[in-house]
Amino acid sequence: MTVVVEPASFSFVDFDAGEIARITGQLLERIGLPADLDARVEVNERSPLGIAELRGMDPVLIYVESGALEDPKRPKQLSATATADVLGRLLVQVSDRLDPAFGAPGLEEGLSLYQRVAWDTYAMGRLARMGYPAQRQRRLYHFRNCHGFSDVSDACFERLWSGEDLKWPDVVAASEQAAAPAVLA
Repeated sequence: MTVVVEPASFSFVDFDAGEIARITGQLLERIGLPADLDARVEVNERSPLGIAELRGMDPVLIYVESGALEDPKRPKQLSATATADVLGRLLVQVSDRLDPAFGAPGLEEGLSLYQRVAWDTYAMGRLARMGYPAQRQRRLYHFRNCHGFSDVSDACFERLWSGEDLKWPDVVAASEQAAAPAVLA
């Protein structure tokens, strides 16, 4: 398993490419991704924003803006926790994509905001069970903002967060159920 971080040295932010590669390598092993899987993490250090996305599968290509990896209390400094959070979520989804039984959509297929938030919830719940800090309350609030503030939405969140061996149709169904308007009797 090879992990490459670009750029190899940073000039706009005080990040260490070796530390990002180390965290990524630990995540790859902990998540159980194949040993022959290569990963490339491209960090746009000129952007303080927080976009992070999976752009390729062979090799795994993750694009991330430096703000996503930054320590919120120390500007321009790398946060190991944020790095594990952001890259971990995407790598858990790589694991899903590599599992034909999961049935994930292809990278070229766009996901709705609802689907993306639901899948992120499922991924972060599993990452939390691996021992990584996952900010459950933050994720719940984000899920509610997208799917609505209701008991049904909260139950769907819990089903995704606590889920084991869910498949893509299960994720989509939970998202659709959470977002459906409540019917008053």
